[in-house]
Amino acid sequence: MSRELWLLRHGKSDRDLAVDDFDRPLKKRGKLAVQRIASWLLKEKLIPDCLLSSPAIRAFSTAKVVHKAFALKSLVIMQDKRIYQEGFERLKTVLAECSLDKKRVLLVGHNPELEDLLIHLVGDSNLPGSDKLLPTAAFVRLLMPDDWTHLDAGCASLLSITYAKSLLKEGLE
Repeated sequence: MSRELWLLRHGKSDRDLAVDDFDRPLKKRGKLAVQRIASWLLKEKLIPDCLLSSPAIRAFSTAKVVHKAFALKSLVIMQDKRIYQEGFERLKTVLAECSLDKKRVLLVGHNPELEDLLIHLVGDSNLPGSDKLLPTAAFVRLLMPDDWTHLDAGCASLLSITYAKSLLKEGLE
């Protein structure tokens, strides 16, 4: 296993606006949390080879904040509508299409799909006990098998889960 999959749940969105779910923007605090995660990723030298995002406004805005922090012209955000509200099996289909040369793939998306994918890949017993495993702006690192065409249950190892809130406590603004 030499490939990593990184999951990033979008930042906190504004549920009070009278817009379709797809069009909900990030709240100010959501943007700040994503900026904290992005700064931390840069500090830790966690730069993806591939950046996939849901096209929903809050997810794509999250991806753009992270992308801007990396400042790499060679890294493009690839939007895929299958990442939005189509279930974790569709996420597996998206991942199966990732080229083998992409060793670090960042997937920006939504719950419940990201949590369901995480539980499938790692197994429920290998995850920290929490009623909310992936709150907004949570980042997950998984060590994955090289071949993503068939991602069986329990095929990945959890490397870490990082919460934007915990970075605030560490003084990362």
